[in-house]
Amino acid sequence: MAETPDQFDPDRTTRELDWNLLRTFVVLAESHSITDAANKLGLRQPSVSAALKKLEDRIGRKLLDRSPGRFVLTDAGHLLYREAVEINGSVLRLSTLMRDLTDEVQGDVKIAVASHVVCPLLDEALARFHADHPNACFSIEVHSSADAIAEVAAKRASFAVCLVKDHNPKLEYRRLYREYFGLFCGPNHPFFGRKDLTVADLAGQSSVSFETDRLQDVLRPVTVMRAQAELGQKITGVSSHLEEVRRMIVAGLGIGPLPLHVAARDVRDQHLWQVPPYEGLPAIDVHVVWNPATVKNRAEELLLQEVLAAIEATPMDMRTYR
Repeated sequence: MAETPDQFDPDRTTRELDWNLLRTFVVLAESHSITDAANKLGLRQPSVSAALKKLEDRIGRKLLDRSPGRFVLTDAGHLLYREAVEINGSVLRLSTLMRDLTDEVQGDVKIAVASHVVCPLLDEALARFHADHPNACFSIEVHSSADAIAEVAAKRASFAVCLVKDHNPKLEYRRLYREYFGLFCGPNHPFFGRKDLTVADLAGQSSVSFETDRLQDVLRPVTVMRAQAELGQKITGVSSHLEEVRRMIVAGLGIGPLPLHVAARDVRDQHLWQVPPYEGLPAIDVHVVWNPATVKNRAEELLLQEVLAAIEATPMDMRTYR
């Protein structure tokens, strides 16, 4: 029987709460059903249901609304999920911290990055760090920018390199570089190779873009550029990965936005062609994001300091790629 609020005993909860229940709940909260969570956990469905009931009894609150056709967190569930993600992140890091407790820097560094981050400053920092600490290991995972930040907030990543829309007060941010976006078409597009184009010529043309290319999202300046070019309302393809947006542009699905410095090689190799506008292009900032509450191993701490020091030592105009 779940406790009523006046029966809730925080001390007893601290003594008796099984951390495995929190891990199970985190997976449940990120799943679509009990069955989905059981598959992710490698458990049987009754075991997961029993774990949820036990946790609800211990917490004294209903955590999931599992009425017919619904599988959503309650207000208490949202609150517990937010805290449980951090707790689980800390627990997961314990074994890594203990394993890396040696005089030699040999820890694991997990970096969450947005797709196709092209930044010589970051590459040089990684090269210097590896030369100084060759036994440290890296894991670089590609996510959407929102998911990269979520990995950092959950303490599952050492730091992230990504676009930032809203600042989480629990996280720290440092601008790594600035990139400028232009519009491009592929070899099969009728505009390819034409130097006489004006912005007016783009009106009504089909386009491809990023999932975050919306007025309310992080690529808002790119959305405004597309709108000013009066590209057609028909967006023939979207992706959160830059490589896939590039693929669709090259394949001729439509005109699409790419960072100028990323597309430069494809332009030289005649895989892409830049179309108007050529002036007043939107600037997008890419940030390093880290969680000061995360207990970092020595490799993570030293690499982050290496990257931050490189940022501080490099003027912004040398970290601006056009």
